[in-house]
Amino acid sequence: MIRYRNLIFSRHLRDRSRSRLSYSYTTNAQTMEDLQVAVVGVGGVGTQVVEQLIANPIYGFQLVALTSSKRMLQLTKDHCIHPIAWKDALNASKTPVDLSAVKSTLQELVKQGKKVVFIDNTSSQDVAEMYPALLSVGINVVTPNKKAFSGEVGLYQGIVQASKSGRYLHESTVGAGLPIISTLRDLVETGDKVVKIEGVFSGTMSYIFNNFSSVEGSDESFSSIVKGARAQGYTEPNPADDLNGADVARKLTILARIIPELKDEQGNFPLPHGYQSVETTSLIQDAPANAVSNGDEFMKWLPEQDVHFAQMREQAANEGSVLRYVGVVDVKNKVVKAELAKYSKTHPFATSLGGSDNIIMFHTERYGKRPLIVQGAGAGNDVTAMGVVSDILKLIRP
Repeated sequence: MIRYRNLIFSRHLRDRSRSRLSYSYTTNAQTMEDLQVAVVGVGGVGTQVVEQLIANPIYGFQLVALTSSKRMLQLTKDHCIHPIAWKDALNASKTPVDLSAVKSTLQELVKQGKKVVFIDNTSSQDVAEMYPALLSVGINVVTPNKKAFSGEVGLYQGIVQASKSGRYLHESTVGAGLPIISTLRDLVETGDKVVKIEGVFSGTMSYIFNNFSSVEGSDESFSSIVKGARAQGYTEPNPADDLNGADVARKLTILARIIPELKDEQGNFPLPHGYQSVETTSLIQDAPANAVSNGDEFMKWLPEQDVHFAQMREQAANEGSVLRYVGVVDVKNKVVKAELAKYSKTHPFATSLGGSDNIIMFHTERYGKRPLIVQGAGAGNDVTAMGVVSDILKLIRP
């Protein structure tokens, strides 16, 4: 049987006769052990993950499973998954999704001494709840799915305990491809003490308030800006899912649970009910039930709030400030909150942000006078996939 090397193609960097890169497949013989990869979810982010892996000229991987919401492909002794034609093959598959079968395949590869990874590109709670079982049998997990790390603390504890056998990596759960989680882990694991983390964690909220409450000033209504953000794909189909603050609360939960000082005296992780334990200011708390559950109905209701938001903007401007929806992990006071706050027009949250950027400040003992700042695009399929792929490569870099 011929096995295609899905990643270590022979890359001819100095092929001057063509402007594009050229690749050739090798068979059987390998210069290094391939990482065995199962990709669950091939929507916008998942497709980008696969394409970025295929385009990487340095490290090797073998696709052993691909699943969409309705069907799946698996590597067998008689069939390999072609790295170029994977989309057509998956679309043509008649095999229904069976994640227990994917787990069994990966577990068998672990027994053979292979390094394997389960890549969850979904936002499914059911898939997230599989992580402890996967990790406990030596299957590594890489994911942008926030559910497992920001929900009830029991699931999170199970993941941490099971990670003695397999690694879990989730950089892209906060800030997409930005190095937020890795930076925090580096600070903590090198002995620095985190005093406070604060930032604009939502690309949607960033875009809305960068335009609504700018340093230069704006007269555009809140609902009009949200409407434009929705049209450009910056919001969920129902913007209520962004404006309720839950996404920011989830990201704060993920970060808070990494900070040792936030554990209680018994060593338990903070925020027992996850994001629901975060002090969260919803911007739509007065919305009727039909608006919260339906995007079009929500957009019909939202103009009723324009006067309220305009008054808040005017008050902030009179104080020389702008409005920003921020997340704060205050370690000293053990407070985790997501809120709409005022910041001086000279503050980086006012002057440095553009578009849907995220910006996160780490205030620590080492970075006391000048906080460590990470900023950049915090949303988008390509940058989110980059965060996923960077985690995958951490599993195989020498």
